[in-house]
Amino acid sequence: MFDFIRKHTKVTMGLLFLLIVPSFVLFGLGDYSRNRQSSTVVARVDGQDIVQSEWDLAHQNEVRQIRASMPTIDAKLLDSPEARYGALERLVRDRVLAAAAAKSKLVVPDQKLQRLYAEDKAIAAFRLADGKFDRAGFLSQTGLTPEAYEAGLRADLAGRQVMLGIAGTGFSSRSAADAALNAFFEKREVQVALFNTADHAAKVNPSDAELAEFYKGNQALFQAPEQASIEYVLLDLEAVKKSITVNDQELKTYYEQYTQQLAGNEERRASHILIESPASAPAADRQKAKAKAEQLLAAVKKTPDSFAELARKNSQDTGSALAGGDLDFFARKAMVKPFADAVFSMKTGDISEVVETEFGYHIIKLTDVKRPKQRSYEEMKPTLETELKQQQAQKKFAEAAETFTNAVYEQPDSLRPIAERLKLEVKTAGKLTRNPAAGATGVLADPKFLNALFAPDAVEKKRNTEALEVGSSQLVSGRITDYTPARVLPLAEVKDRVREHLQQQRGAELARKDGAEKLAAWKANPAAATLPAAVVVSRDQTQRLPEPVVNATLSADASALPALVGVELATQGYAIVKVLKVLPREAQAPAAAQQAQAQYTQWWTSAESLAYYNALKERFRAEIKVPKPAEQKVGAESGARSG
Repeated sequence: MFDFIRKHTKVTMGLLFLLIVPSFVLFGLGDYSRNRQSSTVVARVDGQDIVQSEWDLAHQNEVRQIRASMPTIDAKLLDSPEARYGALERLVRDRVLAAAAAKSKLVVPDQKLQRLYAEDKAIAAFRLADGKFDRAGFLSQTGLTPEAYEAGLRADLAGRQVMLGIAGTGFSSRSAADAALNAFFEKREVQVALFNTADHAAKVNPSDAELAEFYKGNQALFQAPEQASIEYVLLDLEAVKKSITVNDQELKTYYEQYTQQLAGNEERRASHILIESPASAPAADRQKAKAKAEQLLAAVKKTPDSFAELARKNSQDTGSALAGGDLDFFARKAMVKPFADAVFSMKTGDISEVVETEFGYHIIKLTDVKRPKQRSYEEMKPTLETELKQQQAQKKFAEAAETFTNAVYEQPDSLRPIAERLKLEVKTAGKLTRNPAAGATGVLADPKFLNALFAPDAVEKKRNTEALEVGSSQLVSGRITDYTPARVLPLAEVKDRVREHLQQQRGAELARKDGAEKLAAWKANPAAATLPAAVVVSRDQTQRLPEPVVNATLSADASALPALVGVELATQGYAIVKVLKVLPREAQAPAAAQQAQAQYTQWWTSAESLAYYNALKERFRAEIKVPKPAEQKVGAESGARSG
């Protein structure tokens, strides 16, 4: 057959074209349109694009890590627009630092990686009893292959080297620190007169004509939001777990696995003397290190009680040498295989022969053994049943999730087929808006789900949303069954709200006018000023004054006191500040002064590091092509006003 293909290449290509292209047209365009967004360019660094799928993956990895360390965290916080944008900013930062490291030819040696692996308890947890690395377990827990993890770790370490030149050399002189801190912590004695909007708004009594005019010019303020009634289906781990039953035989098999695992959890305490010689060292150096280890072994065997003293004087493991070589208790998989094999074959009090590992040559003394208590099958049965159900549910959920994801896309006009197939409940909800209602919980409070429901395709065609992850092992899809677009409410219905808005607007104008007039009068005749009692204001003692008032107080020209300053407070009104005197920063004890200078140095170093990173962004032409969430919100509001 292969001879035929080689001899008739053009004929074969023609047949393949006829077979493949129609298949792509019939089946591939849907997948193409579905995945097209994943290739949307969201950022660019050094001429290399960052696409939507890379952004999504970076965010998912961050969410996975946060959930692992804080299982009870609110899922809405992790999937907010701000959290997603933060993940993109960090992804861009990683790419900028990687580009800088590559340009500077910064590399991370294998020896440093090996040391990190040896010290990282999280990595040690994936070593099996035979010393091999549990690739499958690592992939399922982290979502990364060991090679991808290593590449990421190298990139992270190289990026740190890029910033270390700035962050590691931060310095500030005592005089510079004192000048900045004295200005920052300076206090001022002031009198503050506030002209509040609320006080002036009470004096405003608009006519019906004025209300109608304000209503007509600000209709975006008096809209009823769009609303929808929906149906939705939720696939979660608990729903899957209810469909699972386990029998006694499965439980007994699981118990046997548990007892084997328990045996593998035995911990041992040992001390060692290390003569360091990495595997990459020349053979002559390795032989020299081994000879030294053998000399020490002879000394230990001659006087076993001298082990701790010999370790303190000779061991090149700085982490344990001071403790006489003591490594405390550890599990078998926490150590490299040759070391673990030696320790777990010894009896308490035994001293090993010289043990060779990738780090060098060890002399080991076993000092204690801690074996876990083994419970009977009957004692363990309830716990084992819960764990086994959980494991089977997770596996079944992964299978159901794929079915769920495909079905809501392939049958976009109804959720009932997938609900019947997976035995899920079709739930309903009414009066939903784009923003979660007060008191809403679960998926009905999830911004991502609500945004998907109110997307144009879902609103216009009443199609299923894609399967959305709204929590750990939670997928949801919904569809609109009834939709009411946003509308301007009649004046009669919102007349009180119109009056309140107009009173607030005019009250703020009156407050500003009153304040400005008083300021001019008091400057012309200071004796006529009527101000409340003086207070001391500083950045850390704001006296609950509005931020613009505090800023104006501390930035006012103190060369001629007293000084009067007017401050506009936007919708809050107006303020007049009379600065009476400047109070210098209080003297500090030497220890507190030293701590303050260290804090200032840290601030200064952070500022320098940020400036250096911004310079790198310019050098490598880093550009984020999506707006910040706040900018999106402002744009939407301005669009609503102009409409």
